[in-house]
Amino acid sequence: MAFMLGCEKVRVDFPTKQVFKDLSLGVDEGARIGIVGRNGDGKSTLLTLLSEQLEPDEGRVVRTRRVTVGVLGQGDDLRDDDTVHRAVVGDAPEYEWASNVRTRSILAGLISDIDWEAKVGTLSGGQRRRVDLARLLVGDWDVLMLDEPTNHLDMRAITWLANHLKTRWKPGVGALLVVTHDRWFLDEVCLQMWEVHDGVVEPFEGGFSAYIMQRVERDRLAALAEEKRQNQLRRELAWLSRGARARATKPKFHVKAARELIADVPELRNELELKRMAMARLGKQCVDVNNVTVRFDESDGVPGKTVLSDVTWMIGPGDRFGLIGENGAGKTTLLRVIQGLQPLRAGNVKIGKTVRFAVLSQHLDNLKDCHPDERVRQVTGRFTRRTMLDGREMTPAQLLESLGFTNADLNERVHDLSGGQKRRLALMMILLEEPNVLILDEPGNDLDVDMLAQVESLLDGWPGTLVLVTHDRYLMERVTDHQYALIDGKLQHLPGGVDQYLQIMGEREWRQEQEGAPKSFIKTGAPAADPLAGDLLAELGFAPLETEQADENEPAKPKLSGGEIRALRKLMDSNDRKMDTLRKKIAAKEEEMTQVDPSDYLALTAVQDQIRDLQDKLDELEMEWLEAAEKLGE
Repeated sequence: MAFMLGCEKVRVDFPTKQVFKDLSLGVDEGARIGIVGRNGDGKSTLLTLLSEQLEPDEGRVVRTRRVTVGVLGQGDDLRDDDTVHRAVVGDAPEYEWASNVRTRSILAGLISDIDWEAKVGTLSGGQRRRVDLARLLVGDWDVLMLDEPTNHLDMRAITWLANHLKTRWKPGVGALLVVTHDRWFLDEVCLQMWEVHDGVVEPFEGGFSAYIMQRVERDRLAALAEEKRQNQLRRELAWLSRGARARATKPKFHVKAARELIADVPELRNELELKRMAMARLGKQCVDVNNVTVRFDESDGVPGKTVLSDVTWMIGPGDRFGLIGENGAGKTTLLRVIQGLQPLRAGNVKIGKTVRFAVLSQHLDNLKDCHPDERVRQVTGRFTRRTMLDGREMTPAQLLESLGFTNADLNERVHDLSGGQKRRLALMMILLEEPNVLILDEPGNDLDVDMLAQVESLLDGWPGTLVLVTHDRYLMERVTDHQYALIDGKLQHLPGGVDQYLQIMGEREWRQEQEGAPKSFIKTGAPAADPLAGDLLAELGFAPLETEQADENEPAKPKLSGGEIRALRKLMDSNDRKMDTLRKKIAAKEEEMTQVDPSDYLALTAVQDQIRDLQDKLDELEMEWLEAAEKLGE
């Protein structure tokens, strides 16, 4: 693979810390790299360094000639006076961008709900972020560097972005570097991982799941002193193996090996014990939402809208529910209904007499009472009571420590904390209020993957009712036991989880198109200000937008016949049996080897050769199994 860019013996110093020292690394063509690490360890700095936006204090950044790099930062350089049209495609003539399949797909996937002629300065933060992402993706870049690209995107948009990045280039072409805390996105898009820590960048092969497995093994062998951190990672691995994603996509023999590795790891949550404790705190009734309808009347020229229609939701003691829905679907309204704060057009809400709500909002409302100059130590000093978590009492200081705060952090001003630290401090404050119904709205924002794992572990031992709203698919499936979706004002249970929700939304969009919604690019709403755009596309001979292709000239993958499918499944079943037999033979030979006289080199060599031959056969069978599974799409 051809080298594209990298750095040699780089040192980067900030006034208060050294970020990198003697760093050398490279990005080859075809790389799909996810970058993870603790908040403040230098993930964003690494992107700005490799994109040559930051000059190193020592060493150099190198780039192959003619390699173009597109960067999505956490902020944007959009001009408030520009229209969305100009911000995304600039002054390019309409026939040029409208005739490009990729451009039309990007506009449909990201900004279909945004007025094409709206001023950028009038957009919300989430809309502005999507416009900036669309602006970047319509460009023709050899390398894309994305810093938290999933922020402000709902699950459908995140899924679309993952599919776009997987098909944007052919295999072995282009390069992607992405910093994100969305672990599902990392697993879906990335083929390699870089962990940034302690001034170094450590590479790992595979996506986030493989990174977790390799990191557990590395910690087990090299860091007995980090036993606490290792156990947390093993709990994460347990969920990865037991979860729906592992069952659906991992080859059987790998799942079996992972399960043997974690055989002694307890279940993440003791559901029966948590429900028993929750009922002791709550009684039998928690929150019953009965046939609720919420409608916002017309005001200030905005048409009226029914947000919730005949919604019924029974939330019991110890239930752990996740709520999914597109932006604007009514999730926040439903959360207000649950708390008895929302006026109803019809229906009623029954809240148990012993219910005590606590809400972690996106805007961290419970931190607004803190004075900017107040120290973390002063905030924790307000709380004298202990709280029960995971079967033990915890003081405020212990709770903060479990959320990643150090003694030095206790002396920091609340105003100076990072976004992730503020979110963890806000979570500590509401947990110390000893609620029995916890409502979390995007709790994973601003948290790195290690902190997310610690928050998840903390929530595993929380004995109460949990309602979670998040666009982080991994967090949703990891923390909650059941998921519900708000679609067109109706609440629907999702036994199949997020995959079922995405399928429902895809079928819903298809039905809308069949019922007469235009299929061309006009449906995205992007060029709505020009009614001739659709006619122009038709005259130019462009087909309606359906799905993006990585290469328009690439032939479609042939469909398998029934006979071919049966033959492939028969091969996989046969190989499963043969692999089990070979593993038993290898184990027997290894046992035989222990009985051989250590001084008999000829006998030892003979047994080793037999083991090697058996292992070669096993590897061949595993490769056949994987190739068959790939053809079947499993």
